[in-house]
Amino acid sequence: MNASVAGVREEGSGHAINRIHALLTIQSVVVVLLSINRLSSLTLGYVAPNEFLRWVDFNNMLVLPLISLVAFYLLKKQLERNPRAAAAAWQLGLGVVFIVGVYLLGASYGDHEVTNYLHARFCPAEDTGALCSIIRYNDDEFSHYLFFIGFVLVNASLLLLQVAFPHPALLTTRDKILLVVNGVFIAAGIFANLAFEQIGLDLIVVAILAALSLWLLWRRGAQPLAIYYSMAFSIGLVATAIYKALGR
Repeated sequence: MNASVAGVREEGSGHAINRIHALLTIQSVVVVLLSINRLSSLTLGYVAPNEFLRWVDFNNMLVLPLISLVAFYLLKKQLERNPRAAAAAWQLGLGVVFIVGVYLLGASYGDHEVTNYLHARFCPAEDTGALCSIIRYNDDEFSHYLFFIGFVLVNASLLLLQVAFPHPALLTTRDKILLVVNGVFIAAGIFANLAFEQIGLDLIVVAILAALSLWLLWRRGAQPLAIYYSMAFSIGLVATAIYKALGR
């Protein structure tokens, strides 16, 4: 390989990692906006005069997940652009897994946000009628099952695509710092969802993805998504464990 070809490949890998950083930063911004949308009173007003949804439900169902999933898709396409990888079968199989995960995430958001709104507005705890029981089940259980399955499929497929299409150059210290910083934003979102609520299936889901990302980091080395996911899920789990152990 001559110096000019090596220089072109190095420049190409530099552009690739910068695009990965940008797409992961979008996910960090979405996590911040989701927290503001969920925890503040800024979006409690109604979307339309007929009060069919609040802005908090509308944003959680359509605006923010759509931005996140488009960024995930662009990240998937970026990983698949590595010309040195010959992984057509992996690309097809994991692409199908990714699409199934996206569909399940979309179905979960559609089911959860509407029933969450109806639950909060029309179904107080003392109402044990059939209608409110159905609304509660869709809000608190069924939509969560769909979300967790979709969440695992999307994130695991991206992690495994990183293995099938490894980043062709060594990561710089700057790259690793940026990956860790973006991972910390996701860890904060995980902590906020696990530490202050009753822990259930969500803990198992995060633990599975943390174990997978740490295993891939150990087996495949410092690949961008292995660093990002291992930091995000591991820090989120450890922070939650410490918080719970302190009896907060």
